[in-house]
Amino acid sequence: MATAAPRTGPLPMRLKIIHGFGAVAFGVKDTGFSFFLLIFYNQVLGMDAGLVSLALLLALLADAVIDPILGNLSDRTYTRWGRRLPWLYAAPIPLALAWVILWSPPGGEPPSFLGLLGIAIVVRMLLSACEVPSVSLVPELTADYDERTTLFRYRYLFGWMGGLSMMVLAYTVFMPGPEGLLQKDGYAAFGIFGAAMMVISVIGSAAGQHSLVAHLPTKKPEPFSISAAFSEIREAFSEKAFLIFAAGGLAAYVSQGMTFSISNYLNIFVWQFSQGALQAYPVVLFVSVVMMFFVVGPMHRRFGKPMSAAIAAILALVIGFIPYTLLLAGFWPEPGSLTSTVSLYGFLIFANMFGVVVMISASSMIAEIVEAFEERTGRRSEGAFYSGNWLVQKCATGVGIFMTGQIISASQLSTDASPGSVPADVISTVVLLYGGASLILALIAAYWLGRFPINRAEHEARVAAMNSAVRANPDGPGSAP
Repeated sequence: MATAAPRTGPLPMRLKIIHGFGAVAFGVKDTGFSFFLLIFYNQVLGMDAGLVSLALLLALLADAVIDPILGNLSDRTYTRWGRRLPWLYAAPIPLALAWVILWSPPGGEPPSFLGLLGIAIVVRMLLSACEVPSVSLVPELTADYDERTTLFRYRYLFGWMGGLSMMVLAYTVFMPGPEGLLQKDGYAAFGIFGAAMMVISVIGSAAGQHSLVAHLPTKKPEPFSISAAFSEIREAFSEKAFLIFAAGGLAAYVSQGMTFSISNYLNIFVWQFSQGALQAYPVVLFVSVVMMFFVVGPMHRRFGKPMSAAIAAILALVIGFIPYTLLLAGFWPEPGSLTSTVSLYGFLIFANMFGVVVMISASSMIAEIVEAFEERTGRRSEGAFYSGNWLVQKCATGVGIFMTGQIISASQLSTDASPGSVPADVISTVVLLYGGASLILALIAAYWLGRFPINRAEHEARVAAMNSAVRANPDGPGSAP
């Protein structure tokens, strides 16, 4: 059977948009878990913040163990619709049902620790069954160094659009009014609407790509077995480039998980945002993502992906923590004032822009590992590597959320705290602990991502050699020349 040569050259704009649209589901999940879930179960339902963050951490760790199996199953799926589409059609409906239950605990009462842990694991696992196959299509769609970045730009753009849409609706439709995020009634509607968005984005994106990727894989994989799966996963994860990526990505994802999960605490209790300021928050984030869309490409062309990630990690840290430094030093305007809010948003736009550049650069690097692994082993394992990325991301995000819970517990912020009445020493403790952790994580991420060993020249030479091999022997290894 013929072996397909990796695609090069520009992709149609329609494909970029349709592929990116599938990331809306990830954005909905990420906003829910990172921005609202901890404060919902802690401040609204009254569960201990440390206990909630522990449940979410354990759920992520359990799901991270499952992810490589899902990736391996995706790599080994062999149907006339290809390797990925069957997953994208099957997983969204049960994911939507689990998402609704997460935001509408049975009886309206706080679940037990095990109950929260169970539903969180189910949601995470089903989301992986959507996201891993979807993102694994990137190396299949193109081998071009820059076009892969473009596909990830669109994935991140649509992911942020989905997440920020849910944030806007949370502040303006589902949880408006004086109590804002501290009212209980709107979270059920938040869950139902988010579930609908997940289904539409995943199935819609799959259907839009169907005619392009629905075909039998060029090679029929061996039947799935647990032992073979773990052997292949272990081999893939031992790839040097992946290990270097994982070291930097782990730190970057921990920082992101901590920053997202602590944001509402900072916005409400440190910066004392009004309801109007909270409603403007997702708009500011969206502006930063749009700016990223036009920055990341030139950065990659000028510095390459590894150095772009390292530079962006340092810039995001420095810019993001200038307001906190000035606040602790007594040089910042009164929190809650218009001057304070507008000034903070000015820094946030650029800090978040560079933060997203880090994530896009890291995600795009994984695609280059696929060809390096194929050159060494003769196998393509997109699902294994992207599930490995999810393993890193989920473990790290869980650690980040756990760290937020411990920061809030260590600061002794009460579960019935109200903006403007939190003691100054509590505010200082939150800011110092968050700032110290962010500094360490940014330095680790910049160091390791900057050392990623595959650059543009090496990747393009490898793809050219693989294309030449396919043209010289189109029937694959072992055939007559």
